[in-house]
Amino acid sequence: MTDYDLMIDTGRAFYTRLTENNTKEWWEANRQTYDTILKPAAEALLTELVGPLSNIAGAPVRPKLFRPHRDVRFSKDKTPYKPHLHMLWQVEDAQAPATPAYFFGLAPDYVIAGGGILAFDKPVLENWRKFVDLDADRVADIFGGLAKAGFTLREPALKKVPPPYPADHPQADLLRMKACVATRPLGVGPVPDAILSAFRDLKPMNEFLLQVACA
Repeated sequence: MTDYDLMIDTGRAFYTRLTENNTKEWWEANRQTYDTILKPAAEALLTELVGPLSNIAGAPVRPKLFRPHRDVRFSKDKTPYKPHLHMLWQVEDAQAPATPAYFFGLAPDYVIAGGGILAFDKPVLENWRKFVDLDADRVADIFGGLAKAGFTLREPALKKVPPPYPADHPQADLLRMKACVATRPLGVGPVPDAILSAFRDLKPMNEFLLQVACA
């Protein structure tokens, strides 16, 4: 078993127990698993994929491991720790106010790879709607290809298509989005290879999002 396979197996068991015991006391009693197995393997994976993913993305990427503690200041949920391990590689582009990222995450009920932009600011949101409306053929090819490759898009944030677009617009679901995130379960095989395979399939969407952000 590789360190990454151990990270996944240990991580899913660890976060299952954490979900049932999300307290500071439990974390302190069990944090050695995070400190000696999960965090080092996650940091190694982030570093290992920087070069190959930069080649796939055609631009530098900046790795990030999300901290285990939750920010509970403005949340009704006061549980102190995140019940998952998430990381990302952010595409770097000085010309873009927002850039897409590539994601990897594991939790008790999933091991996924994905990508996209987690939230559109107002100018990017306006550009997104214009591109979706005016570049229909390209949009259909990109998101149709994602679906065929096993990716699922996050549910739209809006219940209705925003004006001035018609309710029966052929890309109504995309127009109702205020972010664009696609994920799929991690496939079989070596963990880095499976993640990079997913990222190659995601590249057309993230290239489109970068174009939207730069417009």
